[in-house]
Amino acid sequence: MFMKYSLVFIFLLMVGTTCIGQTKQDSLAIKQAVLDYIESQHTPNAAQMERALHPRLVKRTFWKDKETNKDYVRETSAESMILLAESYNKKKDKFPAVPKKEVKFLDVSDRTASIKLFADEWIDYLHLVKLNGTWKIINVLWQYYDSSRHK
Repeated sequence: MFMKYSLVFIFLLMVGTTCIGQTKQDSLAIKQAVLDYIESQHTPNAAQMERALHPRLVKRTFWKDKETNKDYVRETSAESMILLAESYNKKKDKFPAVPKKEVKFLDVSDRTASIKLFADEWIDYLHLVKLNGTWKIINVLWQYYDSSRHK
């Protein structure tokens, strides 16, 4: 009797875990959104950045005020990120010839995802949401590897 219930439990657990989560197409779309986000800064491309971001994106980091020496949270909007992507690396001096862009999937559900992006000088934690069949970055929390640079 115990064996019968154990097999049923294992079957239900397997079915439940395979029904929730990403498909291969979702994984590719999530990774593409993350790459659009970083690559649009490598080779200035506002349209590529806009494609990656939800219009209500908020990008945050911690910063230290030089005068007061107090920490605070600094925020950037989708609009600001799109403007940044237009001109940030026009002189090709912000990144190495072969920039680092390692994408690590932390958690993916059918409509939400958490990703860690390892870039040249910083780490970004990104939250994505799938709306109307499209994955968009809606939150970013980032820091320099060397947190003393946050001034």
